[in-house]
Amino acid sequence: MLFWNKKKHLETNSMDNGVNLITVSLPKSVNTEQFNTIRTNIEFSSIDKERKSLMFTSSMTSEGKSTVAANTAVAFARQGKKVLLVDADLRRPTINATFNIQNPVGLTNFLTEKNLNINDAIYRTSIKNLYVMPSGPIPPNPSELIGSKKMSRVVEALDSAFDLVIYDAPPVLSVTDAQILSTKVDGTILVVRENKTEKVLVKQAVRLIQHVNGEILGVVLNDVRGEGSGYYGYYG
Repeated sequence: MLFWNKKKHLETNSMDNGVNLITVSLPKSVNTEQFNTIRTNIEFSSIDKERKSLMFTSSMTSEGKSTVAANTAVAFARQGKKVLLVDADLRRPTINATFNIQNPVGLTNFLTEKNLNINDAIYRTSIKNLYVMPSGPIPPNPSELIGSKKMSRVVEALDSAFDLVIYDAPPVLSVTDAQILSTKVDGTILVVRENKTEKVLVKQAVRLIQHVNGEILGVVLNDVRGEGSGYYGYYG
């Protein structure tokens, strides 16, 4: 069975809404190179274990976890891996705006509708090897859907169909979704924004993930500015 829709081809040139795909708009920039560094660090985080699924989250909102997740997905896709970016933030989705998908069928639809083919929730992008799954309509019970047995089966099925699946999850301290999803994926990456995120909140987010035996691979320090060095923006 195929796990993407060959008929759907989406452009990524609309950056007015959604997150900024700096890896697409400025592929030779310093910021893009930092995402390549993040990709390399993830690859070497465990040489003996192949990680098929990763979750990106943060402690609170507005720390850049969706931007980091999307650009890291592009970095892996450009390396030749078949990558799926899943919008698992069922409360504040970004993928539909980032990739200009109008009224998308997505993860929520597949989790709630019995006869929906998973192919209908996966979209091919104009970036070679990169596919996306939008969140779909905002449901009244996101945590229950993320914690469902069907979600576990989705994670397993996508793991077998793609080289890497990246889940963009809600902040850890806002809702329980990220905690639940961390138990289903192979590793979690926490995004922390410089001069915004309080240390006590980061420590609390780490404890919550570890409490459910989720594995934290590392932290991305986002929006670091180095005066006079030319290094700015999403510095990993």
